[in-house]
Amino acid sequence: MLQLTSITDLSTAAVFAPWMSNDENRSGSPTGPNTSVITKVKPKTKRPNLYRVLILNDDYTPMEFVVHVLEKFFQKDAEAATKIMLHVHHHGIGECGVFTYEIAETKVTQVMDFARKHQHPLQCVMEKK
Repeated sequence: MLQLTSITDLSTAAVFAPWMSNDENRSGSPTGPNTSVITKVKPKTKRPNLYRVLILNDDYTPMEFVVHVLEKFFQKDAEAATKIMLHVHHHGIGECGVFTYEIAETKVTQVMDFARKHQHPLQCVMEKK
């Protein structure tokens, strides 16, 4: 006979009850006669995909504006922002940060809107890491 601890165990026990006979439960069962152990497995959560937010170099956006964008939207200090800006200037592209999809998308939109508002052709994109 099964011993149930809650109503949710009733539905699980009903599924397994037809397969258990009295002989199986009484002979060789470490829990003894008249008891059964029902365990619940917790599902493992998957880490979200990460995306790199990148700034692209152009010939028209002032360096000071790029530094300002990095400070304002990516919380970089002046030294880190200048370092990233120079990397963009010399290599054509630079990473501003790594975020989940929604945050990366928001940052790209904010930067692009801010650049357009100030009449700069600065390009900001995101790519899956």
